[in-house]
Amino acid sequence: MAEIPTPTTPGPDAPARRPSRWRRLPVVRQLQQSVGLQRGMLVAGLVISAVFLLAALLAPLLAPYGFSQLRSGDRPFGAQQPPSAEHLLGTTVGGYDVLSRVVWGSRTALLVIIVAVAASIVLGVVIGLLSGYFGGWLDRVLVVVADAVYAFPSLLLAIVMAIVISGGQSDMWGGILAAALSITVIFIPQYFRVVRAETLRIKAEPFVESARVIGASHRRIMGRHVLRNATRSLPLIVTLNASEAILTLAGLGFLGFGIEPTEAAEWGYDLNKALSDVTSGIWWTSVFPGVAIVLVVLGLTLVGESLNDLADPRLRTRRAAAGMPEPMAGAPVVPGGALDAGPAGLSGLEPTEGDPR
Repeated sequence: MAEIPTPTTPGPDAPARRPSRWRRLPVVRQLQQSVGLQRGMLVAGLVISAVFLLAALLAPLLAPYGFSQLRSGDRPFGAQQPPSAEHLLGTTVGGYDVLSRVVWGSRTALLVIIVAVAASIVLGVVIGLLSGYFGGWLDRVLVVVADAVYAFPSLLLAIVMAIVISGGQSDMWGGILAAALSITVIFIPQYFRVVRAETLRIKAEPFVESARVIGASHRRIMGRHVLRNATRSLPLIVTLNASEAILTLAGLGFLGFGIEPTEAAEWGYDLNKALSDVTSGIWWTSVFPGVAIVLVVLGLTLVGESLNDLADPRLRTRRAAAGMPEPMAGAPVVPGGALDAGPAGLSGLEPTEGDPR
């Protein structure tokens, strides 16, 4: 009869088991490292961001009406109707359902975030990599241009770009691209600075010098060695820039440079049209779009700040090791065991009368 092998516990010299691929994901790894208030902030931010993402993806299923729908059958909704069973959050001054506009507005915000952040990452990383790696006159010119753009007021720059691109207002995709590209111009200097600083540090490392010695091309060094190490901190900036993109989009819509209401729902535009309602005691047309902006920005900011704290060793709070035994008081300090483990106890270590020691 074959013997059943019994599981053995790996010794202290056994190699550590590599964590699974799921546990090595960026946010999952930081979630395991967090503790206390940091974990609470990170979890709250992830929950709010997940709700925002689900609302944007499932907007056709969650919204009771279309974003530009004004009637149900042959009966119009009516303007400035209070919350009721038919309209849970009431209607706007234009006769739109507030709940539907809030839900559909999350999709518009998500599209702007994706286009703006993706475009700014590509342009900012490429320019920062070239500037930091080659240096010289190219680096000086790009630094001056980036500093000039970064010093310009962001919202004013976004307004100018929106007017140049779309003339102030346009259809859904035209307005989304105009807002996204105007926000992209603001974000490029941030990614440029981060990637340039990391590239300057990494290109002086020994492994880069070794790659040059063996004859590797500049393209291979930048793509295989420098780029991979210079972009590790970008996820932290992405979360913070996503919240800033929502605020800039809302600012453009509030000032009248956003998307037409018949083309897409946008929270800033709804807030602009609700200004006159506030003085008349009609609160539901402005409260719910404003709360949506605050919650989404808060959730993304909590995620970004938590990841930033966990990435900084000076700010990260290390989790106390669980299950570690307490150190024993009688630690071995002489060959043969602890002080009280000898044949004669402590007296066995001290010379006595007649002892040759």
